[in-house]
Amino acid sequence: MAVMSWRFPRAVRRVTHVSSTVDRMGEQALFFARAVATIPRALVHYPKETVRLVAEISMGTGALAVIGGTVVIVGFLTLFTGGIIAVQGFSSLGNIGVEALTGFFAAFINVRIAAPTIAGIGLAATIGAGSTAQLGAMRVSEEIDALETMAIPSIPYLVSTRVLAGMIAIIPLYSLAVIASFVASRFATVVLYGQSAGVYDHYFTTFLIPTDILWSFVQAIVMAVAVMLIHTYYGFNASGGPVGVGVAVGNAVRASLVAVVTVTLLISLAVYGATGNFNLSG
Repeated sequence: MAVMSWRFPRAVRRVTHVSSTVDRMGEQALFFARAVATIPRALVHYPKETVRLVAEISMGTGALAVIGGTVVIVGFLTLFTGGIIAVQGFSSLGNIGVEALTGFFAAFINVRIAAPTIAGIGLAATIGAGSTAQLGAMRVSEEIDALETMAIPSIPYLVSTRVLAGMIAIIPLYSLAVIASFVASRFATVVLYGQSAGVYDHYFTTFLIPTDILWSFVQAIVMAVAVMLIHTYYGFNASGGPVGVGVAVGNAVRASLVAVVTVTLLISLAVYGATGNFNLSG
């Protein structure tokens, strides 16, 4: 090996990099499997901690609680996104003389793409980043080691409870997000652009498919699980003091944003890839 590293240093570095990447991926997969497998144990043995985390995720703590935490942040993100969809849809469709279809545009884009993706990004930036910072601070201050010394399993108590809390909290949070996007789209189209409310409501209700909303909620729950798993992993394995915690938060946010878009792509392909579940003709 010493001769190879002397003769082919670049090849050896590449092989080492690939090997370490595979090892890291396997470590993450094992961590995710343990976290998901111990969710029933967390639900049975740590219900108070789970309830506390649900309240913390939804309304925030400290200064963040003053403005409502994740509820307000996700709500405002999807509210403005729904308004942008209405503005762009009305302007673009108006160029070809079919601005009456703005209601269809809002029902189609909000449910299938905009609302779940923006909600996932908001979760990564709020719930996820906060969980990484909390667990990272506990790791560098040796609080996690202290828990294990007291025979308290760290993954069920710290990780599985957060994943479970994220799954529970995402349902009302995403309900608010979808409603905010619908309200913003209707307000921008009817009030700002002056389209008839009856025309907008007709096309909106015609093309709003209930099964699309159900699949949208499934997509949001999968996003929440992926975001919480990624962020708890980086926080649980943080090292290097406060600087290492900051690096872990940055890496976790980057990975979770990729995961949000990937989940959107895969679920869209699985649900709408074959037929699209859509028919524009009467």
